[in-house]
Amino acid sequence: MQISSRFTMAIHMFACIDTFKDQKMTSNFMAGSIGTNPVIIRKLLQQLKAAGLVEVSRGTGGVMITRPLSEITFLDVYRAVECTPNENLFHFHENPNPQCPVGRNIHRVLDGRLQEVQQAMEQKLSEMTLADVKGDVARYIGK
Repeated sequence: MQISSRFTMAIHMFACIDTFKDQKMTSNFMAGSIGTNPVIIRKLLQQLKAAGLVEVSRGTGGVMITRPLSEITFLDVYRAVECTPNENLFHFHENPNPQCPVGRNIHRVLDGRLQEVQQAMEQKLSEMTLADVKGDVARYIGK
């Protein structure tokens, strides 16, 4: 299982926005830091904006974080870029065979367990904030 790189790219974007807050932050600049295409960054910015986590200035460019980093959790970022509301982390195969005793009962066997795993992951993500990232980045780059 692997969560897409959108989540880590979004966290990286917030680190750039905060670290370089004294200069205009553009998708090109962030793409250069992340090592990806600016189009991908713009798509992520749209998702982060829709979630109310950033404001994006058109034309002149520039991105601003909408609230203190201590108030933005990893879960906020994850939900903004990785899934739609009420989407499960695990996607269950669509058509287990109801004629098979395993197929007929597999949802009963797995659904609760998988929900438990998702809740544990979301709980842990909710305990981490972008302020934690800011502190670590500052320590590593000597700021």
